[in-house]
Amino acid sequence: MTKTNVMRILDKLEVKYSSLEYEYDENDLSGVSVASKNGLDPERVFKTLVCVDESGANKVFCIPVEYELDLKKCARVSDVKRIEMIHVKDLLKVTGYIRGGCSPVGMKKQFPTFIDETAQLFDTIYVSGGLRGVQIELSPLKLAEIINARFCDLLK
Repeated sequence: MTKTNVMRILDKLEVKYSSLEYEYDENDLSGVSVASKNGLDPERVFKTLVCVDESGANKVFCIPVEYELDLKKCARVSDVKRIEMIHVKDLLKVTGYIRGGCSPVGMKKQFPTFIDETAQLFDTIYVSGGLRGVQIELSPLKLAEIINARFCDLLK
């Protein structure tokens, strides 16, 4: 099993989690595929999306893989006028992660983070383990606590 930086952080914080390694397809990095290939409920598999507001500040949003982010709701919850997704080419520079392996845990900097409120319906959810092909299962409440995230309605 590959030990990722995310796992090292969770271990250091003594957070209970389990990890799942799987084969990924370079041409299909969709979270829905990840859920399907691993027999996971897509409502419990969360993707991490990074946005930038009009002032250039980054914000992080975690939502179930089969849904789309509502940028108007994101702007409202983060108290800005306008927000948009960052360019994929900027993801590594901003977060330290690549597309398909972006985790809300262990980014280069702790950005304001928001988790869709549906996460609270489950005892555990899955987020990226920081590498393509690795998912981490943990309590959404514990995740919110360690990354200082708020639960909000973020879905279209």
